[in-house]
Amino acid sequence: MKRTIIASLFMMIACKEEKKERKTVVESQPTEKKMVQNNQSNEAEEAKKWLEKSIVDYFKADIGNGEKNLQKSTTKDYFEYKTDAMNVDLDVDGSLAEKEFQDKWKSKFDPRKAGIGIGFLIPAQDWINIEVESCNLKSTSKDEYVFNVVLRDDGFKAHYPSVIKVVKENGSFLIADVLQDEPK
Repeated sequence: MKRTIIASLFMMIACKEEKKERKTVVESQPTEKKMVQNNQSNEAEEAKKWLEKSIVDYFKADIGNGEKNLQKSTTKDYFEYKTDAMNVDLDVDGSLAEKEFQDKWKSKFDPRKAGIGIGFLIPAQDWINIEVESCNLKSTSKDEYVFNVVLRDDGFKAHYPSVIKVVKENGSFLIADVLQDEPK
């Protein structure tokens, strides 16, 4: 009889431990999902900080190095695209007509939002002190972050809204697209 009671106790303990193990496995999945979400949220915050700093640094840098600074903070495709957009219909080597520009880039970008004939991030040729008024995450996917950004120049009392896509390439953030409205 004692043996039966002892064997029954061992069986009960073994069953309880097995249930605990199952419960632990089920709970670990949401924890892993939370860790991935936290990592994505940290990356998005890092991308936001990088974008804000890059914008301010770009406008504070020597204007003579503008092209070099633009190239340093953007993807190769976006740099070529924006350079083409700024030079549409100008009398410079490599300049494209607007139709040629649209045909060349329509498969990769939205040429209607390129900021044709205007500068990088703002439509103005001159500025006094560009600051980031707001930078809010609009959407995110793997290594790609889209922000609604409003730049402000208190000296000219101007606000410049845009949508900026930032990608992570080779461990670095780069601007991959800027959707700008044409000034009216």
